[in-house]
Amino acid sequence: MLPSFAWAGKRLALALAVLRRPGAPRAAPGVPLIRPQLACLAQPAAKLPAFVAHDAVARKYLALLGPLDWAHFPERPTHRPWPGPTPAPRAPYVAAFLVKLNEGLRSLGHLRRYLVEHPALVWCLGFPLTPDPTAPHGFDVERALPSRRQLGRVLRELDNAAAQFLLDSTVQLLHQALPAELNFGAVIALDTKHILAWVQENNPKQYVADRYNKTRQPKGDPDCKLGCKKRRNKGEGNGAAAPATPSNEATPASQATVGEFHWGYASGVVSTKVPDWGEFVLAELTQTFDKSDPSYFFPLMAATERRLGRQPRYGALDKAYDAFYVYQYFHEAGGFAAVPFSEKGGCKERAFSPDGLPLCAAGRPMPLKFAFTDRTSTLVVHERGKYVCPLRHPQPAPNAACPVNHKRWTKGGCTAMLPTSIGARIRYQLDRDSVEYKTIYKQRTADERVNSQALELGIERPKLRRQSAIANQNTLIYVLINLRALQRVRHHQEALARQPKLPTACGA
Repeated sequence: MLPSFAWAGKRLALALAVLRRPGAPRAAPGVPLIRPQLACLAQPAAKLPAFVAHDAVARKYLALLGPLDWAHFPERPTHRPWPGPTPAPRAPYVAAFLVKLNEGLRSLGHLRRYLVEHPALVWCLGFPLTPDPTAPHGFDVERALPSRRQLGRVLRELDNAAAQFLLDSTVQLLHQALPAELNFGAVIALDTKHILAWVQENNPKQYVADRYNKTRQPKGDPDCKLGCKKRRNKGEGNGAAAPATPSNEATPASQATVGEFHWGYASGVVSTKVPDWGEFVLAELTQTFDKSDPSYFFPLMAATERRLGRQPRYGALDKAYDAFYVYQYFHEAGGFAAVPFSEKGGCKERAFSPDGLPLCAAGRPMPLKFAFTDRTSTLVVHERGKYVCPLRHPQPAPNAACPVNHKRWTKGGCTAMLPTSIGARIRYQLDRDSVEYKTIYKQRTADERVNSQALELGIERPKLRRQSAIANQNTLIYVLINLRALQRVRHHQEALARQPKLPTACGA
């Protein structure tokens, strides 16, 4: 059955009839219904109507949202038969979603009521306006705003690339605002934030049979997946007790103990810290909770490279990223990855010769017997080699005996299976007790501070039921974090400019 558009058609016909009728209502004097984009309105020389210029809320959001590159915001294509050659712009919706996050409004219904109460802000955001001579501001606010259902539909169906475009814009603005000598983005931190889906399976006070059966998808969210907080990412045996069951909602993700299962998502974030200036977001990716932490590495680093125009030299990551390709990535960039060592495979330490060959228990270089393409042991297809006893390969030494009497001597001698990448050697050779390593690893606090801000903006428990809506809201949360940081940077620069310059000594 085709959907009925009778209501929309009647509304459009009524609006056209009103506009064409002699003596049709017009906007109040000095209140244009067609206005430039938000970025133009934020310029100091912009001519604003009096009711906008004197509205504190409108001026606040012109200063906060105006710096974004709204002129190049990727709108919907116009060549499709639906929604037609003139689709409704999506930029006003996205700006309204940023207002919702900044005001801490719990739902889209609360957002709509807030906008109705601030017509000057509605005028600034760019929603199409309908004239109303009875209104003091000259237009009908109720008719200008979309319904709550339409706001939710746009948040759900919006291409995430549009939200990522705004994140691109914030990184460029921060790069331009910060002094060049600070080397913006040279050191990055990468971490993930767990997000609980809005489903009864996550509420311990709600009885659900077979709560953690991954084959039984929750009815409240068709996209969320079951996952577990991995113990290897945290300190072992910290003795933390599980929090008490809350009285109204599920256990918050921030209080979840290691090893707990949840239905939901995770947001991976790359951030950078600039001393004395703050922490800033460089890249973000939202996936379902069943994805491993290493699966975020390459997509996030690709987005970071695109925004910075180069590879970051240093990275601070947790144990989940103790993999050869992470070390190789930052080594090729001219730095290193500060990652704690994870004892995988039972091998705690390994030494190498100057040629890069692993040393056996007797301290002799082990020759490479053969190499093969490994497609199963990690997320990255790589070359892996088998290194064997130097007394048995390539030719067995006559009357040879192992100098250390290795327990495997009678079975062919000791062997080692390693990736041939230089990252496999760096993983063992990295000096984790050095001052440089500890200095870089401390930069992980940048992600912790960013996650703390995202937590205050509601990232942990979104009242949304689809992955697309949650992913768009997460990206906009980090856009808002960068916009707030940009304001702090500019205020700091203004404060530095107001400081009196100290007199210099003669001849200096």
